[in-house]
Amino acid sequence: MRFLQFTTPRSSTILRKKPSLDFSLNGIVYAAMMLFMGLAAINSKANLLFAVFGLMIGVLLVSGTISKTVLRRLSATRVIPEHATVGQRTCVEYTFTNKNRYWPTFSVCLAELESFAAFTRQPQTYLLHCAAGTTAHVPCEVIPKRRGLYQLNQYQLSTSFPFGFIKRAVTRNSEDTLLVYPAIGKVEANLLKQCLSAEQGGSRMRPRRGGHDEFYGVKEYRSGENPRFINWRRSARTGQIVSNEMTQVAPPRLFIFVDTSLRERTVAQHAAIERTIAMAASLINHALEAGLAVGLFAWSDEWIGINPSRGKRHSRDLLTLLACLPLNLHHSTSDLVAAGRNLVRSATTAILFTPHDIQPDLLDNSARTNWIVIPAASTQANAFNFDPTVNFKETMPAEQDPANVGEVSSTKSQVSSL
Repeated sequence: MRFLQFTTPRSSTILRKKPSLDFSLNGIVYAAMMLFMGLAAINSKANLLFAVFGLMIGVLLVSGTISKTVLRRLSATRVIPEHATVGQRTCVEYTFTNKNRYWPTFSVCLAELESFAAFTRQPQTYLLHCAAGTTAHVPCEVIPKRRGLYQLNQYQLSTSFPFGFIKRAVTRNSEDTLLVYPAIGKVEANLLKQCLSAEQGGSRMRPRRGGHDEFYGVKEYRSGENPRFINWRRSARTGQIVSNEMTQVAPPRLFIFVDTSLRERTVAQHAAIERTIAMAASLINHALEAGLAVGLFAWSDEWIGINPSRGKRHSRDLLTLLACLPLNLHHSTSDLVAAGRNLVRSATTAILFTPHDIQPDLLDNSARTNWIVIPAASTQANAFNFDPTVNFKETMPAEQDPANVGEVSSTKSQVSSL
């Protein structure tokens, strides 16, 4: 897994980083009035005007001092969810700790400075009050728009308390990571029914020998076997001890191949690959919720295959692999099928998700099982319904975005100098 630590100049997510010391619009107006009062006092030599001018200077100094004191010993930590999903709202909770002995904290804004391009907007939250020596918890709702593993380090605390004239900002550091799954949409029931069997006319449940569910036949009894299954009536009639052989009823297994081969570095090709990954993630999520065993095979700097299984932990492993898939510039669809065909066992449905227009007939001669091929632009892809706010042209990690080729590294220095 790789941490994505970047800012993108062409990203639609805007970074707002405040200077350490600044004047608000109200502060500029106040300073102009203060200067005007000072000039009036000098011209008129009136003691009252001098007193007002001095008072206005004092207010400005007090404003700058208090705002600095409010932020001096204030820190924040994040409570990150186990994972987030592209296009779905998630909550990041911030725990503010005020280590000042006497000074409470008022009106503080927190803004993330790293990996903000992974979200539809820069993560920001607001703390109204935190008493001295206490902690406060503030939730922040974010919507991820890019899949991947992101590192959240630097954040900025800012305030204009007490009068709103002077703005103070400090930068703190706290290392956390957030894993963002690909977009997960709804899957129509007809597509799942098509994937329920490894054979085109097979049944949903396939009986196998060696279980305890249904009667399969009789066999010779062997020492050590459970005597409960001895068929005494048949044994008495034949003179040889035989036992009943039972079957186990198991659901079919799905083995999903995800083709991420990139033929051209265009926005349309990247969007097709992202839609392919999202369709695979949606079917995995839907099939595992239905109790099916699901496996996965894809390119992730090397060929990685995960055998079919069930459970929440297995679902997390599959979706994590899809979330962190890198660019595939060297291996074609045929390479994917050739590398993973030996992993497909009997009673397993092989499903190929691909961004390219490939006919299933091209795979029948090279595989021992039936294949279901779902191109990203086919009619079968219409069985996946995603949130209309998900834009597959922006769901790839920013380091893979074709609009940012050659610009990611140079932008790091630009942001650090803001």
